[in-house]
Amino acid sequence: MTYICHCQSPIGPITLASDGEYLTNLWFDKQRFDRAGLGEFVEANLPVFEETCKWLTVYFTGRDPGFLPPMKLSGSPFRQMVGQIMLTIPFGCLMTYGQIAKEVARRTGKQKVSAQAVGGAVGHNPIGIIVPCHRVVGTSGSLTGYGGGMDRKVFLLENEHVDFAEHGLFVPTKGSAL
Repeated sequence: MTYICHCQSPIGPITLASDGEYLTNLWFDKQRFDRAGLGEFVEANLPVFEETCKWLTVYFTGRDPGFLPPMKLSGSPFRQMVGQIMLTIPFGCLMTYGQIAKEVARRTGKQKVSAQAVGGAVGHNPIGIIVPCHRVVGTSGSLTGYGGGMDRKVFLLENEHVDFAEHGLFVPTKGSAL
């Protein structure tokens, strides 16, 4: 059984999903993968939702919450590895798709891993914000895409006090990232 809960944020309503013990999904309502693959669900108040809402409340004040709610990453082993790597990106810091690809290659003993493959895994992150896919950017400084929308990605990075000029960050003007 899948359980869901709703909470508000400064950038729109958020839905949380759980297997009853762990957070399994977090997304902005009406984003690209909104409830994809959840099947049947029931609304509930669970301790994991309380922990997650506490995390989000602290996060949206512009501070690192300093803890993670109990969560379970899903997807292929590759996607789970990319998720684990994203969890190592500190609050207010960035990592490129290429850097993640190099880390995946190191962990798997491969000579090279495609940054595009990493992009696909990042784009299917089931636990937005907490697994910080918004902290992943292109090597050129392009913010590339974000399932919750580019405006939200900019907001989340600004909320973490990321200096756009210092990092040469920019919003792309054309392409599939928009």
